[in-house]
Amino acid sequence: MKKRDEIYDIFWYFASERQNIWYKKLNGEKAPYTEDKILQEYKFCNAYRVLDRVSQYMLKNVIYNRKEYSDKDMLFRIILFKIFNKEDTWQFLKEKLGDITLNNFSFEKYNELLNNMRELGMKIYNDAYISCANKAYGYDLKHQNHLALIEDMFFKSNIYEKIKSTVSMEEVFNILKSYPLIGDFMAYQLATDINYSNITNFDESTFTIPGPGAKRGIKKCFEDLEGSSYEDVIKYMYNNQEKEFKRLGLDFKYLGGRKLQLIDIQNLFCETDKYLREKRPELKTNRVKIKKKYVPKSTKIEYVFPKKWNVVL
Repeated sequence: MKKRDEIYDIFWYFASERQNIWYKKLNGEKAPYTEDKILQEYKFCNAYRVLDRVSQYMLKNVIYNRKEYSDKDMLFRIILFKIFNKEDTWQFLKEKLGDITLNNFSFEKYNELLNNMRELGMKIYNDAYISCANKAYGYDLKHQNHLALIEDMFFKSNIYEKIKSTVSMEEVFNILKSYPLIGDFMAYQLATDINYSNITNFDESTFTIPGPGAKRGIKKCFEDLEGSSYEDVIKYMYNNQEKEFKRLGLDFKYLGGRKLQLIDIQNLFCETDKYLREKRPELKTNRVKIKKKYVPKSTKIEYVFPKKWNVVL
C-alpha cells in the first residue's frame, strides 16, 4: 500500500486530538478544548463509536434501562431503535406504549404513532446517515416499509433464531443484509449494536465493512492500495495503531485500555475525510463541505459501556 505520508499522519493526529477533546470534556475542562480551528468549528464524531451520543442513548435506554428483557425482545428493541436511530422517536413510542417489546408491536399501532409524529412536524429519522427508502414491501411511506421489515424479521422469518445460531460477527452481518432495506452499512452498524448486548459476544477485531465515507478517507490517505482491499487497510491500521501513535509522539488516550476497534477505525476514516475537506481541500471527492458546525450541548453524558468490556474510566 502506497501512503500519502502527510495525509496518512493526519489520520493519526485527528484520532488523537478528537480523543483529547473528549477527555477534556469528561474532566470538566472549559472550552476551547483544542487549538485546532477546524475541530473547534465543525462537528465530528468521537474516536470511539461507543462514545457518540446516539450510541450512549441506545446503551442506557434500549439495552440497559434497568429492566430485564428476553434476548428476543432485546434484539427487537435494538433493531427498532437503530432503524430510526433517533432518540425522540424512541421516547415518543415509549411514552405512548409504556414499554417497547414484541408483545405490543403491531404494524397498525406503530404506523399510527409514527404518523402522529409526522403530523406534529417531528422528524422520525436521524439524518446522520440515510437508511434505505425504497418500496420493498409495497408501501408509499418510508417508515411503513421499515415497520413491514420488522414484521417480516420477527413474525415471519424468525431472525432471532437465525442470529442466536451464528458463530461470527460476519454471519450476523450476512443474515441482516439478506433482508430488504438493509444494505452493507446498516447491516454492519446493526451487527455492532447487537454485539453490545448479551445476544452475541463476538470479537470486534475479526470483521469490518467500510462505508462510503471510510472509502473516501482511505483514498485520501493512500495513493495506491496496490491490490489490498479497503478492509485490509482498516485491519492494517488496527494492527499498527500503537506503533503509529508512538512514531508520531501522540499520547493517545485509550478508552479504559481498550484499543480502537475495526468499527472505530472505519468511522475515523470517514471523519478524517470530513476533516480533510477543510484541511486539504485539494484532495477532492464528491463531498467538498462539512455539513454541521459544532454546537455545545448543555447536558452532560454519564457514560455507559457494554458490561462485558469491563471498561473503567
